[in-house]
Amino acid sequence: MTDSLRWLLAQQRFVKPGLERIRALLGALHHPEQAYRSILVGGTNGKGSTTQALSHILRSAGYTVGTYTSPHLVRFGERIVVDGAEVSDDELEALLDEVRPLAEEVEASFFEIVTAMALLHFARQKVDWAVLEVGLGGRFDATNAVEPELSLITSIGLDHTEILGPTPGHIAREKAGIMRPGKPVLTGAEGEGLEVLKACATQVGAELRVLGEDFAVRGVTPQEAGLAFALEFGGESHLLHTPLLGPHQARNLALAAAAARGLGMGWEAIRVGLERVWHPGRLERLGENVLLDGAHNPEGAWALRQALKAHFPDKPLVLVLALSKDKDAPAIAQALGDLGPVILTRYASPRSRPPAELRAHFPGARIVENPLPALQKALSMIPRNGLVVVAGSLYLVGEIKRRLQGLAPEERWQ
Repeated sequence: MTDSLRWLLAQQRFVKPGLERIRALLGALHHPEQAYRSILVGGTNGKGSTTQALSHILRSAGYTVGTYTSPHLVRFGERIVVDGAEVSDDELEALLDEVRPLAEEVEASFFEIVTAMALLHFARQKVDWAVLEVGLGGRFDATNAVEPELSLITSIGLDHTEILGPTPGHIAREKAGIMRPGKPVLTGAEGEGLEVLKACATQVGAELRVLGEDFAVRGVTPQEAGLAFALEFGGESHLLHTPLLGPHQARNLALAAAAARGLGMGWEAIRVGLERVWHPGRLERLGENVLLDGAHNPEGAWALRQALKAHFPDKPLVLVLALSKDKDAPAIAQALGDLGPVILTRYASPRSRPPAELRAHFPGARIVENPLPALQKALSMIPRNGLVVVAGSLYLVGEIKRRLQGLAPEERWQ
């Protein structure tokens, strides 16, 4: 790891809401974000999968596409991708050397710096579209410095409540910050969150289109190697397939497909794009006996439970879990705690909650402090047809993937 990248990673500890720094940084870089069209994908859960799906559809339609996501699992370059190719270490170093002095001048945060690097890389690579996963919230997230052609808000759930607010309504108002006057917004939100999004769209003058009202998903069918569902859109019904696991993914992919259709993409590009989409760390199989999923909040934990029941109804399970300190441990335990024996561990960051503090929520759980021995212990506990499920944090998933590749753990914050 270079000194520049060590400096950048050290900035992870600081979160600075607001758009003034990223706007100043992009101005100093001569506004690379204006060189292509952009799409913002926000929401509590599902935004990563939706981002990947929309990127694959646009690529299938013949466009050059930049994809910006967070966090990375194994390699930092996973965050900044053009047509499936991660930014190289040399390109990262050059981008950071260019952006760092300007970033230090405006006191930019870690996420603002990485966002600026991504937007600059996409301009240099002459992308047609950039699909940008919103980091935290929406209104003050660094990605919101772009002017999107279209925005998506996948879902509204309780996460990061200490920053975004205590209720779905508060969180929805923050997510609604990515809406733009006269521009379409698609959402899969429900309940209180949806009602607030509708009010915000009216206030902003955005064109809100709602899953379940303006278009719909029918016939969701879990399969051995993916998912099939029908998308009803514009008076037509189209059968679509994806290798992603989990019935909940049908809603995310429906949002991506409807967004692409609204942008003028053909159904063949939509079909091919969804058949090619992949999203590591989200119900990802490692061999026959390990499943990795980043479920880190109650909504994600219940989606994981539903997916396990749908795709692996007869498999005995052992869970390996680590949670961040700010997560709702009781609610996550309610969703996952009775699926099988639990091994509690931690990932390599002070953000990780000590396993001993979690034991009260997972009665009878074992504690193995190191993730890789925790995985090995879990594998020793299942029968041949069983499944070890690693979940609770994308940082845990990433650390296990790194260690299985012989790489040292990274201290993770963002």
